[in-house]
Amino acid sequence: MILFIVGLLCLLAAILLVSADICFRRRSLRRMRHMIQSAIDGTFQADTFDESLLASVENKLAEYLAVSGTQTAKTVAEQEKTKTLIADISHQTKTPIANLLLYTELLKEESGKDSGTVALLESQVRKLNFLIQSLVKLSRLETGILVLRPRNNTLLQLLKEAQEQYAAPAREKGLYLRVITEGAEEVTACFDHKWTLEALGNLIDNAIKYTQTGGVTVRVKPYELFVSIEVEDTGIGIAEEECAKIFGRFYRAASVSDEQGVGIGLYLAREILKQESGYIQLTSGVGKGTVFSLFLPAD
Repeated sequence: MILFIVGLLCLLAAILLVSADICFRRRSLRRMRHMIQSAIDGTFQADTFDESLLASVENKLAEYLAVSGTQTAKTVAEQEKTKTLIADISHQTKTPIANLLLYTELLKEESGKDSGTVALLESQVRKLNFLIQSLVKLSRLETGILVLRPRNNTLLQLLKEAQEQYAAPAREKGLYLRVITEGAEEVTACFDHKWTLEALGNLIDNAIKYTQTGGVTVRVKPYELFVSIEVEDTGIGIAEEECAKIFGRFYRAASVSDEQGVGIGLYLAREILKQESGYIQLTSGVGKGTVFSLFLPAD
């Protein structure tokens, strides 16, 4: 009988110990959950914790969250500095570049003998202006200064504006620019008009730049989940080993190193599409032309 009572007491003691352990664990987990939630809400503050079961874990978590909060604050401060720097660069370079372009125009009118040198100077100034503007656009996208606002639109107006912008450059080079708009008014996609036009324009500009004969065709292909805008050229094409590299920032293939450009247009186009939940696909081969497919969400 005594042994039975002792055994029962031991069993009850074990149950109580297990229950107490479970309670301690649950309390600690609740405290951790509260700490993490307050960190997510941005209201976390370091506090004093009991030196009880799992207290060391609580304290380490508190230490981690406090450090993370400090690092987050530093990151936000650095982003604000970057935004200010980008705004300053954009503002401070406008006037000097505009003046340089003005002076080259005046030199053209006044000097016929050095017209080749003046034309080269003007070309370099325009290249510098394009590079600065591209970097500013890209930096604004990457730092969140500019936020894309995709909305449902038909593609007709987008295609018309792209055709208006690039018809003259294609014509000057002796190329055709065929933009197929039939049915485009009935095809809708979710995109930011201004920035998608920027991305599409970069693709068309590249196609014209690297095509010597023939021309460029732009067409729309609707799918179930996406709408594709294809930019097909009859240009020099891209080697298979280069296809995975050309979307890198400032990357330029050896075969086009003599052509004008800074190697940022495709990277910028990809970043724009990424922020619209879209993507870019490439099909090409050396001497076979290139097709860039710009995919936009259909809804």
